[in-house]
Amino acid sequence: MVMGVEAAHSSRGCSFGDFDNNGDLAILIVNLNEPPSLLRNDVRGENRWLKVKLIGTQSNRSAIGARVTVEYGGKRQAQGVVSQASYLSCSDRRLHFGLGRAETADVEVCWPSGKKQVFTKVAANQLVVIREGAGTVERGPWPGR
Repeated sequence: MVMGVEAAHSSRGCSFGDFDNNGDLAILIVNLNEPPSLLRNDVRGENRWLKVKLIGTQSNRSAIGARVTVEYGGKRQAQGVVSQASYLSCSDRRLHFGLGRAETADVEVCWPSGKKQVFTKVAANQLVVIREGAGTVERGPWPGR
């Protein structure tokens, strides 16, 4: 049986996200005239991660255009909240950051309104929900792991 990326499909779109809410990213590929293909990430390891979901108040509610920078263990990652990923596809708007072995990270949010918010020593392996101007409104361990 041919599976995953080896299977022949006429594909048009691709989305990335934590579709099964287990803390890792998977890929959903939209195929022409057939069901989509879900390429699950079932690899287990000891590396840590952090998810950030933004809710705009003065900026748009979906926080499209916001930029999040995460610093951990001398490294830095930045991601922007966008409305689409590829042709007719939208990725998970919860931003996913791989932290390696780091147990905490500093998070900076730059909102489309121009406001900035900074959170220090945010624990790894959790989803953090941040509301513009109000700070962290929800945080906690990810239920999927």
